[in-house]
Amino acid sequence: MALNNTDAFKEIISIIECARENAFRAANRELISMYWEIGHYISEKAAAEGWGKSVVQDFSRFVQSHFIGIKGFSPQNIWRMKQFYETYTGNEKLSPLVREISWTNNILIMMAAKSDEEREFYLLLSSKNNYSKRELERQIDNGLFERTMISAERNQLFLSRSAGLTALRDSYILEFLDVPEHHKDPFSKDK
Repeated sequence: MALNNTDAFKEIISIIECARENAFRAANRELISMYWEIGHYISEKAAAEGWGKSVVQDFSRFVQSHFIGIKGFSPQNIWRMKQFYETYTGNEKLSPLVREISWTNNILIMMAAKSDEEREFYLLLSSKNNYSKRELERQIDNGLFERTMISAERNQLFLSRSAGLTALRDSYILEFLDVPEHHKDPFSKDK
């Protein structure tokens, strides 16, 4: 009698996929930690010894000649490492979060966010939802943070005016419905 091992094999596939995901996350954390340390080093050298573009270009060439085929060490990316470090250093709330998402997503958030609150929002969102670069970019370009903050303010106003109301349903992004703008905003004066 032949046994049907398909279910057992699916469990093994699940174990392999989980291990691969864990390995990817661990490697990503190490990569981000390395970029953090290099950013710290460059930041200190720039402040103490006046390191500028030419020194960073020399540093970039040195690293690339020492590790043939290594990527991520262009002068521009090295300056981003410095900016990354300087943006998050001393911020005990945000600095651990940056290790949970990809370098590309970190750069997107760092360049687009105007405040620590906005950075935290997108860091958590990206980590929780495992956003690709494209999806995170879409959320940022569509102003999800601003819309969420406006919605939260309106919900608080509504709750304060409605005694006994304890919960509101979650707000959803309904852009895929192509609803006219004045219908998207329940408080719009343009109705």
